[in-house]
Amino acid sequence: MNTLFPKDFTDRMRQQLGDELPAFLLALEEPAPRGIRLNPLKPAEAVSGFVAGKPILWETNGFYLDTESGAGSSILHEAGAFYIQEPAAMIPAAILAPERGERILDLCAAPGGKATQIGCAMHGEGLLVCNEPVPKRAMVLSMNVERMGLSNTVVTCAFPEQLANQWPGLFDAVLVDAPCSGEGMFRRDPETRKEWTVEKSIGCAQRQKDILTAAVRLVRPGGRLVYSTCTYNPLENEMNVQWLLQTFPEFELESFYLPGIDAPEGMYTCWPHRIKGEGQFAAKLRKRGDEKPCLTPDKSLPVPSSELRRTFENTFPSFPKATHLFGKTLVSMRELPDLKGIKVFRAGLHLGEIRGKIAIPDHAAALCFQPPAMPAINVSPEDACRYMAGETIDAEADGWTLIQYRGLYLGWGKGTDGMIKNHYPKGLRGSRFIP
Repeated sequence: MNTLFPKDFTDRMRQQLGDELPAFLLALEEPAPRGIRLNPLKPAEAVSGFVAGKPILWETNGFYLDTESGAGSSILHEAGAFYIQEPAAMIPAAILAPERGERILDLCAAPGGKATQIGCAMHGEGLLVCNEPVPKRAMVLSMNVERMGLSNTVVTCAFPEQLANQWPGLFDAVLVDAPCSGEGMFRRDPETRKEWTVEKSIGCAQRQKDILTAAVRLVRPGGRLVYSTCTYNPLENEMNVQWLLQTFPEFELESFYLPGIDAPEGMYTCWPHRIKGEGQFAAKLRKRGDEKPCLTPDKSLPVPSSELRRTFENTFPSFPKATHLFGKTLVSMRELPDLKGIKVFRAGLHLGEIRGKIAIPDHAAALCFQPPAMPAINVSPEDACRYMAGETIDAEADGWTLIQYRGLYLGWGKGTDGMIKNHYPKGLRGSRFIP
């Protein structure tokens, strides 16, 4: 049995678990549980009959998903009706307990599972900054934010220290889901067992300290910090938390309780032989004090001219008012922190742009409205698949029209002469989707 895992790993786990080690190792050879998190920002009727699995106790919108389910290839997935997410990975954002109107930062956010979980809980109110320092991963993060219809979100691509220098004490809550040695992935991705080394864990622990050193500066007095990893290693988990408490005495552990989870000491480890989920560690800390910081509004993004606004509003009068220009894109965002010098992939709700004197709606606007005062056409499963593949649809419509399927808006089309021209983004099109 030990030959399936690195010897140094099993030796350490024997010290951590004692007599529970055989049950733990056996659990890692069972099929990995899958989860689905429904999007509360989308119509409930659109997905009410899609998920029949048992509820995930610690997440209101979470359900266990059949291991053979093809939900990730469905049209509903692409329309943002749900997010496929490992059940235990939903724990850290649930501990963070986001509230409407707060300012929240997900410091290591890609690919976006926890970030979109936070954003859905905020219901478009307040400020959510989702950061990822690797550009390719930040792009995936931005696409998932768009797909889930989040309108109050800024996606940045920066190292934590840069954000700490720019926004000290700005956030009510910060989530640090830190890069780790990945022991919690041993079941879902057995190849990770071959990549594990003691040295890798030591390196990860130091990297996590560097990230936490920046993270603590971003939390306002009275704010909270949730630190999480997907590993079982105390060096990266409990010992890093104790290091944080000793190094930054203004922080203290705070107990938390979720359905099925009790953490009176403020720390919790998800063990796969005890709970139906993969390996996950989480700790909740509170910064002493109580201070609401003043946000310095961004001045790096220009304000659209009255002519641009008027041209766009003439075509789309029901859209939110444009507040900024992000490149050539008109965006709407009530509250933007100072973004000068920071690489930004997304800023608020992208409304569209003006090309010549023609207003073109953005795909994000279709996925975010609920519901807009815009013409919409309901399509059959067959036409929905054709639309997702980039084909035209035979239907009567005049001008810009939303394509609707099972109560969800898929994107834009433009109708003329009994045909709707396809405006689904070319980079997202494909014939792989199922109704």
